[in-house]
Amino acid sequence: MATAKARISLTGTDPVKVDTVCSQIKQISERTGVNMAGPIPLPTKKLTVPVRKSPDGEGSETWDRWQMRVHKRLIDLDADDRALRQLMRIQVPDGVNIEIMLRS
Repeated sequence: MATAKARISLTGTDPVKVDTVCSQIKQISERTGVNMAGPIPLPTKKLTVPVRKSPDGEGSETWDRWQMRVHKRLIDLDADDRALRQLMRIQVPDGVNIEIMLRS
């Protein structure tokens, strides 16, 4: 019988916070002896908003280009009860979204 897998998707704007959560998941997999693949870095999404600097439209056309980068990592784990219970207890910092999908 094929073992169930858990696919963990981490997204966030701060790459340091995303990588600290990845390292916590890696420690859990080493402690429980569960097979782990990843973290696989996916391409960074760059959300750019060009905005006029002058509020009234007078003067030269100068623009600010505000940018937010969204970093994403994928981790595959074997779905073990102990590992998943410990995974639910991870302190996820603000600005990091974690999504866990179970697949057989």
